[in-house]
Amino acid sequence: MTIISQKEKLIKAREFLTRSGVALGVGAGDALCAKLIERAGFDFIWASSLCISASYAVPDANLISMSQYCEAARSMNEVVSIPIVADCDTGYGNANNLIYAVKKFEEAGIVGISIEDKKFPKDNSLLEGGRQDLASMDEFAGKIKAAKDHQRHEEFIVIARVEALIAGWGQEEAMKRSLCYAEAGADCILMHSKSKQPDEIIEFIRQWNQPTPIVLVPTNYPSLTLQEVEKLKKVKLFIYANQPMRASVKAQEALLEEIKKSGGIHTIDPMMVPVSYIFDIQGVPEMKKNEKKYLV
Repeated sequence: MTIISQKEKLIKAREFLTRSGVALGVGAGDALCAKLIERAGFDFIWASSLCISASYAVPDANLISMSQYCEAARSMNEVVSIPIVADCDTGYGNANNLIYAVKKFEEAGIVGISIEDKKFPKDNSLLEGGRQDLASMDEFAGKIKAAKDHQRHEEFIVIARVEALIAGWGQEEAMKRSLCYAEAGADCILMHSKSKQPDEIIEFIRQWNQPTPIVLVPTNYPSLTLQEVEKLKKVKLFIYANQPMRASVKAQEALLEEIKKSGGIHTIDPMMVPVSYIFDIQGVPEMKKNEKKYLV
């Protein structure tokens, strides 16, 4: 892996917001997945709260601590050379909690965070029948100001995730909140939707006339392609937030079913990569090279 400093990652991430085109990110819940995302050629990693909580097999509802989320993001950052943006839910409490979180995530080498304008504790935005209670606009604007006032690196990115469409509060509320959060200093607006079609997202983007760039997470509306997003001009980050984790679960279940059915592991080689492939991802060749160089 090419060694790259935190400053270089911060600069690279900040450039995503000003360069032409759209930067592509993919969600990870652990360092192994992050490494695969980098190898596949994506621009950045989304340290997904859904994926990280799923790695503990607990609901995505603020059940694990900020330190656990931060440590997962840190472990990803240590093995990749591309930037990592952390999904920090509602900021782990009030503005004081968020100030502390910004400090810890910056120390972990993370280039930016996303916080959403829901009440703590939250339910996942795509949970059928979930509790989608929004915080007051002024309270959330205060969180954004707190994060921006206390970040140590000027390139650090604070994304304001707007949940008005998720909560069913409509376009007018989504626009009002987005304008307020941009005024409060948010570097990007993540407009979220659980609609199966991208229509309400496209409607919002067409009405958005501010310089603050937009972030999209098309989990529920996969028909919106990168090519179409690029035509919209205002979107700078496009995040596939959880697909590797979901695919992994499907693949593991199929493999376990085959082992149980076959009464052994003699039929499953086509379903797996060789152990040598895992060694390569882990950096074993570099480790052995260092042994020859430094060990007596």
